[in-house]
Order: sequence, then structure tokens, then C-alpha cells
Amino acid sequence: MAPVSRKKVNISLLIPFLVIALFFGVMIREKYRSSHILPDKTVIQPPIGKRTAVLFFVTDGTRLAREARELDPCDDVDACMKDLLEELVKGPVGEFDDPLPEGTVINSVRVIGEMAEVYLNRTFAEAMPSGSSAEMLAVYSIVDTVATNFPQIARVKLSVDGDSKTLLHHLDLSDPIPPDYTLELPPPHPAAQQHIPDRSKQ
Repeated sequence: MAPVSRKKVNISLLIPFLVIALFFGVMIREKYRSSHILPDKTVIQPPIGKRTAVLFFVTDGTRLAREARELDPCDDVDACMKDLLEELVKGPVGEFDDPLPEGTVINSVRVIGEMAEVYLNRTFAEAMPSGSSAEMLAVYSIVDTVATNFPQIARVKLSVDGDSKTLLHHLDLSDPIPPDYTLELPPPHPAAQQHIPDRSKQ
């Protein structure tokens, strides 16, 4: 009877050892497996470099003209558009004039489908120079700047001080406005670029 008892004792000692070995084997296998599985979500690298923007300023007091500007990169449409319009508010770096009244502030910007909502402060309306031409140049400097840099935008809704039914002296801003490039300074005619001889040397 003694040998049978000894065999039972050996088996009872072996079982816990096998359980522990199996447990650690499964742990090692899962760890090895997880180290070779790629993550489900791809890590998106932040944008690098500058982005070129086109801003519309006033030339000759009657027309809009384009000026290129280098801006910091961004990856959020609302934030990018607000940064763009804040550059417009800062004014031109070249020989053009400001289209927006001094003190204008871009409070916020929101994109809804093909429409951009631009919320301006009260100064935009109150400090606007008199005359329909000044209003047109100010409004379309914003609208055309947005539409040119964001081709997916078909209309721009301007709200002043949270009022969606804003009325300027000559313009009604109640409805979204599509871009209009007829106010833009046309490119010079090819004939105007021809060389004219200097007759003083003849």
C-alpha cells in the first residue's frame, strides 16, 4: 500500500505546478501576441510647415485686390478660418488699404455644411464709413477671402454682435452671401504690359 500512497502524493504535488506553468505560458503568449498587433487607430502627425492664404484688401478706394499671406498650419476648419479672418483684420502688409473698420473683431466662426457663419463685434457696423461702396468692399473682403481659401464654402453668413438680422446703412446681412469677384481689380490687359520705347533717347 505504501507505493500507491507515494504515487498519489507525487501527482497531487504535480498538479499545482502544471496549473502555474500553464498560467504563465498563457500570459507570455498573450504578451508576445499583443506586441505584434498594430494599433487600430493611426497616429495623425500634426501639420508642419506654413500654409499660403489669399486675403482681399482695398486698392484705389474702389476695388478689391489679392494679397498672399503665410499662416501657421492648423487642422480644425473653424480655427483655421478664424485665424485667416484675423489676418484680414490686421490689414495689408503691402500698399493696399484696410477694408474693415478699425476696431473690428472676429468673435467666432462656425462652419455648417457649405455655409460659414462669421460673428463680428458691434464696431464692424458702428464704425463703418458712410457709403454703399465702403460697405460692399468690407463685406466682400470677408466673403471672398473665406470662399477663396475654403472652396467648399458656397455662402457666408455675417452676424454683428450676435444679431442674425444685421442691417448696415445700405446692405442687408440677414441672408447668407455668396462670393462675388466682380469687385476685384481685373488683371492688367496684355497690351498694357508691352514694352514702350523711351523716345527721350532717340
